[in-house]
Amino acid sequence: MRLRRYRSDDLEEIVRLFYDTVNCVNIRDYTKDQVKVWSAGSKRLEKSDEWFMAMYTVVAVDEGIIVGYGNIDGSGYLDHLYVHKDRQGCGIGTAICDRLEETVTAGKITVHASVTARLFFERRDYKVVREQQVWRDGVALTNILMEKVVER
Repeated sequence: MRLRRYRSDDLEEIVRLFYDTVNCVNIRDYTKDQVKVWSAGSKRLEKSDEWFMAMYTVVAVDEGIIVGYGNIDGSGYLDHLYVHKDRQGCGIGTAICDRLEETVTAGKITVHASVTARLFFERRDYKVVREQQVWRDGVALTNILMEKVVER
């Protein structure tokens, strides 16, 4: 597996990875209605090439297939971190997160972690700030605002 920066021709594969991960992995911690409205965000992502380019977006590629991706902005907000449904627990999320965190020189990193990802981030020394509800199409989705202090 290797990590590289996002390219525009990655978009279609990333959108599919996002959709599949939410529907096959996050379904363990969210209801069918919650997963339905969350994964509907894939339609918005189909038009988000400029956003992916503006963020520091990293993709993990193994044997020509994108097996994960993540991104972070200049303020230290880690927005996306998704790993292929069939490659969970293989160190891909860790490798991507390591690369993203390296871009933050001081201050803090924040993430709105899913219930599914909470333990992953806690193991990386992120602390819970609060649990919160995000409403999409009349359905409440729980996420956890988490922070990690970075001192370099």
